[in-house]
Amino acid sequence: MAETAFTRDAFLGGLVTVLQPKKGFRAGTDSVLLAAALDPSMTGTAAEFGCGAGGALFPAAWRLKDVSFTGLELDPLMLDLARQGIAENDLAGRVQVQEQNVGNIPHDWENRFDLVFSNPPYFRTGSITQPGERKHEAYLESVPLKDWIWGMLHSLKPRGRFVMIHRACELARILALIERRTGQIEVMPVRSHPGADAKRVIVRARKGLRSGEMRLLSGIDIYKSKGGDRTELLERIARSDAGLDWG
Repeated sequence: MAETAFTRDAFLGGLVTVLQPKKGFRAGTDSVLLAAALDPSMTGTAAEFGCGAGGALFPAAWRLKDVSFTGLELDPLMLDLARQGIAENDLAGRVQVQEQNVGNIPHDWENRFDLVFSNPPYFRTGSITQPGERKHEAYLESVPLKDWIWGMLHSLKPRGRFVMIHRACELARILALIERRTGQIEVMPVRSHPGADAKRVIVRARKGLRSGEMRLLSGIDIYKSKGGDRTELLERIARSDAGLDWG
C-alpha cells in the first residue's frame, strides 16, 4: 500500500498508533468510547466484531493487559492496515486479526470468548443517502443487526461480557435481541452536550444470567456545551488509558 494512502493517527494520547485510510471510514470518538467501556480487570480472550483498522482494538488491548484479542474484519484493506498496526504497536503477542464475515460465524465457535465487543454499522440500507467512497460497509448494515448480535452471543462464553456502542434510536432493537440470552444489562447514554438527547448508547450485558432489572445510567457528555470544548472526561479518555465509570 502506498504511503500516501493512509495516515498514522495517535490514539490515547499517543499510547497506540492506528493506521487509517485517508479516504473511507476513519475511527473516532465511538471507537475510543467502546474501548473505554471495557473492564480493564478482565482476563482471558476477547473478540471485536468488525475491528476495521484497529481504532477500538488497539486501545482495548492497551487497557486490558491480561486479555488476548482477535479482531474480525472482512475488508482486505482494513485487515492489512490492522496487521501493520499490530506490528507497529508491539501487540503481536496478544492481538491477531482474521478475515471473517461476522454474519456467518462458524458453529464451532460457540462459547469461545470471555468478551465480545463491537461498533457495528449504524444504518439500515436505504435509511440514509449513499455513503462516500469506501464508507459503505462501515455505515450500512450488510449483515442484519440480529445476525451480528447472534454471532457475538454465540461466540461468547456463559457469564462472558457483551459490549456494544450504537445509535440511541436502536436501543429497543438491541434490548429485544439480547434480553432473553443475557442478564446484568447496563445502558450508558452518550450525549453531545448537557441537555441534548442521547445520540449513542453503550450497552453491556453478561451471557446466560437472569435478566433481572436493567440499569440505565445517567450517561456522559462529549462536549461541555453545544459547540464547546470536550468535557474533562472525554479528554482523559481520548488522551490516556482512562475508562468509563460504570458505578
